[in-house]
Amino acid sequence: MTTDQIIIFAVLAATLGLFIWDKLRYDVVAVLALLAVALTGLIPADEVFSGLGHPAVVTVAAVLIIGQALVNAGVVDAIARQLTRVGNHPTLQMAALTITVAICSGFMNNVGALALLMPVAIWMSRQSGHSPSMFLMPLAFGSLLGGCLTLIGTPPNIIIASYRTQTDAPAFGMFDFLPVGIAITVVGVIFLILLGRFLTPQRQASNSEEDLFEISSYLTELTVPEKCEYSGRSLMDLVTAVEDEADITVVALLRQDERFSTPSMYRVLRQDDVLLIEADSDSLKALTDITGLKLSGDKTDHQTEAEAEASESIKTRDLDVVEAILAHDSLLVGNTLSSLSIRQRYGINILAVARRGHQLKQRLHQIRFVAGDILLMQGNEEVLKSVMVELGCLPLASRGLRLGQPRKVVIASLVFAAVITLIMLDTVSTATAMVAGVVAMFFTGLLPVTRIYQSLDLPVIVLLAAMLPVGQALETTGGSELIASFLLNVAESAPPAATIIILMVATMLLSNIINNAAAAILAAPIAISVANGMEVSADPLLMAVAIGASCAFLTPIAHQSNTLVMEPGGYSFTDYWRLGLPLSILVILTAVPVILWVWPL
Repeated sequence: MTTDQIIIFAVLAATLGLFIWDKLRYDVVAVLALLAVALTGLIPADEVFSGLGHPAVVTVAAVLIIGQALVNAGVVDAIARQLTRVGNHPTLQMAALTITVAICSGFMNNVGALALLMPVAIWMSRQSGHSPSMFLMPLAFGSLLGGCLTLIGTPPNIIIASYRTQTDAPAFGMFDFLPVGIAITVVGVIFLILLGRFLTPQRQASNSEEDLFEISSYLTELTVPEKCEYSGRSLMDLVTAVEDEADITVVALLRQDERFSTPSMYRVLRQDDVLLIEADSDSLKALTDITGLKLSGDKTDHQTEAEAEASESIKTRDLDVVEAILAHDSLLVGNTLSSLSIRQRYGINILAVARRGHQLKQRLHQIRFVAGDILLMQGNEEVLKSVMVELGCLPLASRGLRLGQPRKVVIASLVFAAVITLIMLDTVSTATAMVAGVVAMFFTGLLPVTRIYQSLDLPVIVLLAAMLPVGQALETTGGSELIASFLLNVAESAPPAATIIILMVATMLLSNIINNAAAAILAAPIAISVANGMEVSADPLLMAVAIGASCAFLTPIAHQSNTLVMEPGGYSFTDYWRLGLPLSILVILTAVPVILWVWPL
């Protein structure tokens, strides 16, 4: 083993260790790995940042942007809303959800497809009285299976397609992944439909949306009396004075004939102002005791969410209430309401938070949000639409709040179809066709410039750009050939198919502990080296890597889709094995013979 090989293996071992440790974000770990191979001279200085312009990175970025444009236009939303008509039978619901998410994932980012359908799944579970945990894990796994259908379904496919050019063959095309992808998707989805709900834990859940958020608060009018010390001071001063003693929400401020819904926290209070406050009885008493505000009328019965909405017709006519789920990339994740000043910056109220099917009882300003939390949000309907997009929240289908522009569904569909046609005809490269699609989406008004940059999952882009040169260093130092020689020695007494199985299983296990794109980057050069050693085509081995990298079902950290359903489904780390292990075995048993049939050695 040469000095360069020792260095590259040490860097990779440290990188894998940091990925597994999971205390640093994976994009930061990837940059550290890139710096390590650059500073040790394993890659030339002029190629250190070559990954930024790599066709795979450009293609992944363009796929993310086009997927967001399809969402904005309402294409996927229009499909998802049809699912509410399938009835309450769990098998029919499971079939509708998993089939739809698999198909959508084949043509857009699978995390995006899951994020759109997850609120629908939760709504369906409430309507039928089933636990969301019954649907969410199969839904996540269905999105991973669907990503294997096409070139653009998942980043590993795009990466593997680009590595094929190193074998003196053209990159894999748009539907070259379809034969194997459709086989494992059909078999996997049937398994999820028939057995998925029996292999997932049945967490106790609320039967209805009203049960999820039982807001035992009074909607109360308080008046700023004469000589009140808060007259002439800001609303912020009043709220700050009671934040340690009372949990209140200022719904509106009434001043003579003027009305200020979700008023600015910097608005100065005046004598005889009326504040519409939502608070429980203890908080209300603390508020009046501390501030000296006087009751001018209250609602004496405890309000459920439905009753609160009914009262809006009288007191909060211009406000709307909506439930929304936090996506994995939401600005709220890891933060609190107070740290982001949600009320002051966005003009909306957060009335309640639910996690794992139950409303959190702790003080709202103390809750640190995690992906999958369900928020009960209140504000003007148009404001809610824009704020949820900005914060990375997904509205539940039951509220009928649409973020997209359904009138542009046809335009978006035609642009996307044109992009797919260009790729299929091989008129231009995949990256060029996708970038052309982004430009077309922009000029047709489907995606503003600001949303183009917000659509990019920058950690994934940085990960790809950093790890591609690291993968190149593994190849140029002879490290991939060394690993390939070891695999060949292990499999030399076995049939060639055994090598495919070993490579697929190894990649699958690797993908369950590190990002699937990184797993593909590390395994692809090894697959090519193994093929050279066996003197066979690299295509079946590259396909095995693509399937192994995309089908990570064993842990919640294996893929963002798995992570996104963990909280709302109430899953623990070990729950994923129950459904993921048999599904992984089924994928291997299905994929290997299909690969050997379509892509013979």
